Amino acid sequence: MNATATFQTENASRHLAALCQHFARKTAASHDDHTGHVEFPFGQCTLTADSASLALTATAPDAAGLDTVMEVLTRHLERFAFRENPRLEWQKGKA
Repeated sequence: MNATATFQTENASRHLAALCQHFARKTAASHDDHTGHVEFPFGQCTLTADSASLALTATAPDAAGLDTVMEVLTRHLERFAFRENPRLEWQKGKA
């Protein structure tokens, strides 16, 4: 299962780095200036930054895991980017 969300921001690369560095303290995470990947026990997330947005793709083997990945990413992005008031609208897919 997967879901995607996009956050319109000029600070996408900075937010990507902050999220990946934060998660790397407890789980496998890696990033460069434009892409990041975080492995959770319940799923994973791929992040892609460009000059105007941060795209997030959450994947998990089941609905509960997917919901958890989305909730964790949303909560952390809201905390790290609070000045920009991010509101992620996740779009669930089937694959």
